[in-house]
Amino acid sequence: MATVTATTGNLTSAEWAQEVRRLAKERDAVILAHNYQRPEIQDVADHTGDSLALSRLAASVDASTIVFCGVHFMAETAKILAPEKTVLIPDPEAGCSLADTITADDVRAWRAEHPGAVVVAYVNTTAAVKAETDVCCTSSNAADVIRSIPEDREILFLPDQFLGAHVKRVTGRDNIHVWMGECHVHAGIDGGTLRERAAAEPDAELYVHPECGCATSALYLAGSGAVPEERVKVLSTGGMLTAAEQTTADKVLIATETGMLHQLRAANPTTVFEPVNPRAECHYMKMITADKLLGALRDGSGEITVDEETAARARRSVERMIAIGSPSRGGE
Repeated sequence: MATVTATTGNLTSAEWAQEVRRLAKERDAVILAHNYQRPEIQDVADHTGDSLALSRLAASVDASTIVFCGVHFMAETAKILAPEKTVLIPDPEAGCSLADTITADDVRAWRAEHPGAVVVAYVNTTAAVKAETDVCCTSSNAADVIRSIPEDREILFLPDQFLGAHVKRVTGRDNIHVWMGECHVHAGIDGGTLRERAAAEPDAELYVHPECGCATSALYLAGSGAVPEERVKVLSTGGMLTAAEQTTADKVLIATETGMLHQLRAANPTTVFEPVNPRAECHYMKMITADKLLGALRDGSGEITVDEETAARARRSVERMIAIGSPSRGGE
């Protein structure tokens, strides 16, 4: 039996999971885990999914405490949508390189340069940034959010440059200004690597997250006929899970953070899922460990707070996104 190291000593996986469940019940806590978390964290969670789906769950669950196993902005979003609940993150230092590329001051300055523009923020942003925006979006509904804005309105899209480029491409809108931010993990999954893997696996399907640096290359491969168009899918993490459940392909190459493979393999054990780049691992996501999850449940450590004014303003931009509509497996 595998062991995990915890503050209570060396436990088997089963013993650790049993202790987590006992502490969660004692604290009246629900455990939410993002798709990029360590496998053992995903397996012990009450719900595993993308950041938006988990945040929407956070607003509706009966538990008084939410333990969010993800990165800081995700736990913040849960607190924004469920202000009456206690929200804990097992490691408050679990940040996000994409969210760090823009601040609230940056948004205010950018808006001042484009008076009258509509500011659209990817959900992968801090509460302070959300509070300065008009509407949020996810990777799966970003195009619908853009289409909901009158065509004569200028748009400021932040912070991900690859998702922004994808949205401009699929909507045909030429009045979108894109902030030049990026997720360091997704940016590292480049077009050259994707083309090499696709050439080596000509029968494999390709699932590509729109945050990836290779998203344009994926569409080029499909458009040029190098890879059959029906085998190339640009998808959110939730969209990947749906596609994985439905595919009959022998192999699928995945262009996103490698933690997603755990969910995909569980959803469809007959298909082989392999990463385009096996080094595409977010160290922030992996900061939530077995030891830290136990600590948060035992001590109530890592509580997330958002001041009322910021939360109220940020909540409006998130609720506008939800009102426009997003699939049940939308999210990033």
